[in-house]
Amino acid sequence: MSLRDTLNTIVESVDGSLAALIMAYDGIPIDEVTVEQSEFDMQMLSVEYASVLKEIKRAVDIIKMGNLEEVIITTTRTCVVVRVLVDDFFAALIMDRNGNIGKGRYMLKLKSFEVLQELS
Repeated sequence: MSLRDTLNTIVESVDGSLAALIMAYDGIPIDEVTVEQSEFDMQMLSVEYASVLKEIKRAVDIIKMGNLEEVIITTTRTCVVVRVLVDDFFAALIMDRNGNIGKGRYMLKLKSFEVLQELS
């Protein structure tokens, strides 16, 4: 299965999904699948969140609490579930605020192995 197919599977499986993406911490997108009706600028959102995630990862490293695995950012309009893949890349699922967050977390974790195989 290709990286895009895996991202499509995640988006199609989770109610309320707006986009799924793979990105490097430096803000460079690897691949992305977006639902057509999304009103958000996914590129700007993903670049800004990559910057925030880099700082969170740095803080986790400083306090030596283990490796960062997952971050969930919830706003009044969206929920973003981020799953760390390797030191350089993360996967993110952007959902409507009322999307199925639990299933989104599950699908990102479940499909992370497939994504890693495609990135190798």
